[in-house]
Amino acid sequence: MPACRCFIAPPDLLARLATEGTPEQREAAVRTLAASAALRTQRSIVNSLMRQVDVPVPKIAGLEVTKEHQIVYDNKHRGRSSLPGTKIRADGDPPSSDAAVNDAFDGAAHTHDFYQRVFNRNSVDSHGMTLVSSVHYSVGFDNAFWNGAQMVYGDGSGHLFQVGALTKALDVIGHELTHGVTQFTAGLDYSSQTGALNEHMSDVFGSLVKQYHVGQTAAAADWLIGAGTLVPSLGKALRSMSAPGTAYDGDRQPAHMKDYVDLPDDGDPSHDNGGVHINSGIPNHAFYLAATKLGGHAWEKAGPIWYTTLTERLQPDSQFADAARASVDVATQKYGTTEAAAVKDAWHEVGLDV
Repeated sequence: MPACRCFIAPPDLLARLATEGTPEQREAAVRTLAASAALRTQRSIVNSLMRQVDVPVPKIAGLEVTKEHQIVYDNKHRGRSSLPGTKIRADGDPPSSDAAVNDAFDGAAHTHDFYQRVFNRNSVDSHGMTLVSSVHYSVGFDNAFWNGAQMVYGDGSGHLFQVGALTKALDVIGHELTHGVTQFTAGLDYSSQTGALNEHMSDVFGSLVKQYHVGQTAAAADWLIGAGTLVPSLGKALRSMSAPGTAYDGDRQPAHMKDYVDLPDDGDPSHDNGGVHINSGIPNHAFYLAATKLGGHAWEKAGPIWYTTLTERLQPDSQFADAARASVDVATQKYGTTEAAAVKDAWHEVGLDV
């Protein structure tokens, strides 16, 4: 299981605001980038141990091993040295007086419910792993992330992310928890095109968790990731699957391979680990096209095709073309030539012929 530096905020957006934003935005972006860099090191160590020793993930991360579905802790703004924090709410407990606790608890529950009902998957590891969340992480932290063992949410500074928005965004929660699913299945490396495929899968299932919860068809969905989480002056969302490159001011996501952004994975946040959040726009748009071509609810046909592709067909070094070929093959086996043609056409429209 590879290390995944899986933060919801695109690092290239943070890097740009660290130099070009208002004084308040610059301060918030620099603080978040610095904290995120320290967390990457910690996560790399945890993931390395997971590959070497046969110990449950929660134990490696110092978490309580229980049979509960969800537990939410309060980090009380103390940062990574105090994770997970003080236990506030678990299965069977009444709602908390803290809205962030309840939002995180419900979001994890809805994500668990989606994977259980649609794909018969019991939590991220398929073996009932407790979904642990920590809210009120650090001070004014403008990010949310999966650290290889649990969810962590910052409150937002009000200068980049709206205060309290990250725990309210069900697609953000579904996105980050899907990094856990990827960790326990395909194990996609988090770099360059493979990393963009990793981010793409999280966007797909994050969007489907939201659509499933509200009962939306593919035609009715907004196909936005993190709508309303950014302060309005920055943009409407973090990503748009229907129109990549239009979510926020300075959004560099392409929708076609001819516009693929070739970046080094050199630790520079403006390079986004080789463009993992940037180039995910290409397969994201392919999924949007496939889902709308297939019609109905996106979790009924398009979702199962992508889920089987992720969990059974991809490898740690898979590329876009590998996912395209596999998804067409899965569509043929699951449904037939009509559905396979729709998936194939979707990939063709973003510049990938299979």
